[in-house]
Amino acid sequence: MIYSRSVEYAIRAFIHLATVPPGKYAMVKNIAAQSDIPSHFLAKILQQLARKGFLRSSKGPTGGFSLRKPPGEITMMELVDAIDGLTDYRRCPGGMSECNDDQPCGMHDSWKALRDRIMEYLEHTTIATLADSREMKLKQIEKKSRVKRSAAKK
Repeated sequence: MIYSRSVEYAIRAFIHLATVPPGKYAMVKNIAAQSDIPSHFLAKILQQLARKGFLRSSKGPTGGFSLRKPPGEITMMELVDAIDGLTDYRRCPGGMSECNDDQPCGMHDSWKALRDRIMEYLEHTTIATLADSREMKLKQIEKKSRVKRSAAKK
């Protein structure tokens, strides 16, 4: 994976939160169970993201977390930056302290091309895009499952 486990869990949770109706909240234990994430770890991640302004939080029996912005306005880049930062994407893979187009390391050209593609993906992929894609995949899986069940009955 190109990012940490914390970012992976945040992405899964945000995809879940993208389906929560406006004004409603999702509880950490429900997000964790449906997204296959350890709830104690997820709670820390979501609290961190709430402090950074990505989420609303509410205490009480109907409380939990909700997205502060529409899912189409939250990019993967924002999540990665909020949790891990972007330093690793800018660092020289060869370990040189000074690595740029004027003073490239041996890996500079190939890494620069890959890094640019990764950064473009992170910058242009939103939570809404991921949530829509996931929903479409789940519908395809369900359709295939129905077809198999129907064929097995015959």
